[in-house]
Amino acid sequence: MTPSPPRSHKTRAAAPAAAPPPVERPFVAHKLVPPHELLSVNEGQSVLQELGMPVERMPKILVNDPGLKTDPKFREAREAHEPLNGRLVRVRRPSPTAGEAIAYRVIVSTLGE
Repeated sequence: MTPSPPRSHKTRAAAPAAAPPPVERPFVAHKLVPPHELLSVNEGQSVLQELGMPVERMPKILVNDPGLKTDPKFREAREAHEPLNGRLVRVRRPSPTAGEAIAYRVIVSTLGE
């Protein structure tokens, strides 16, 4: 092993580094996150009627789930401070057998609801 050259003992006063301003980046979903689609209230009611299932029995999704950020309608509704609890979300997943599997979730703010 060869010795490294001796270091100089002169020290420079470090100038305070100005932190760059935070950049607001749009959410980019991972390729494995299936697209989520926020349904309107009327669409949600018709889906529940078609399935014959009460909203209490539907699978749930948290309002802060990252998958919801893939839907521009969800982001617009959240920015407009619309009530999201109880709204339905359609999740479309690719399926090797069916081509596309569709699942529905109801938005909740906490899992105890």
